[in-house]
Amino acid sequence: MPELRDANPSDETAFLVLWNAYLAYYRVDLPPEITTATWARLMDPASPVKARLALIEGQVSGFAIHLHHPSTWVATEDCYLEDLYVAEMARGHGLGRALIDDLIALARAKGWSRLYWHTDEANRRARALYDSYIRSDGHIRYRLAL
Repeated sequence: MPELRDANPSDETAFLVLWNAYLAYYRVDLPPEITTATWARLMDPASPVKARLALIEGQVSGFAIHLHHPSTWVATEDCYLEDLYVAEMARGHGLGRALIDDLIALARAKGWSRLYWHTDEANRRARALYDSYIRSDGHIRYRLAL
């Protein structure tokens, strides 16, 4: 069973290895200052953006970056799973499921109403996991860069 916990400052190097692999998987090239800002947000106690880590034998092997926010559809807050990644060598061992289950428990403990996420339509492996929780509700994401 993996250890699941919040990211802390000593995890930066291990997190960045996974973060860079995640960006490479999606063929995204972010400027270094964006990665620096992301890590700073994750470490800022006042930020709603947080990272849960999955460790196998003490090695950071996966992450779930999430944030909570008010909603117009429920009286409490929603939790958005923005980024989920498991190291290639650790896949197939239930880490993705463990991270989602961990977020479900966290959201329930905090009284949040819903957990939601998006994924790439072609990411069949992730979609198989996600479909085991709930089927897509048919919404399509639109993203306008400003």
